[in-house]
Amino acid sequence: MLVGAGGFAGSVCRYLVSIWITAPGSAAMFPMATFAVNAAGSLLIGIFISALGSNDLRLLLATGFCGGFTTFSAFSAEALSLWREGQICAGAGYALASVAVCVAMVMAGIVIGTKIKGI
Repeated sequence: MLVGAGGFAGSVCRYLVSIWITAPGSAAMFPMATFAVNAAGSLLIGIFISALGSNDLRLLLATGFCGGFTTFSAFSAEALSLWREGQICAGAGYALASVAVCVAMVMAGIVIGTKIKGI
């Protein structure tokens, strides 16, 4: 139930962020909404796994919320779409930046979460 509730909230938040970031009628060369959600979700999961002592909170927030919030499948489809449209550099840049930024954000989240836990 905790994972489902967190996933529901994460999915709704992902949708709201995508509406907020994506301007109506814009044909973006770079899927910024998915990129932003994946980076933010990576930061959050780092914080949650390092700062939360309760397994129930980890299930709710790390597994549920972050699982529903982040969009790796959308990221993969968008990268492939860019490549198939002949935008090889944009697709490769998007894929490389997404992986590099999201791994760095998890690391940053762990540092932040460890500091929060120590307070």
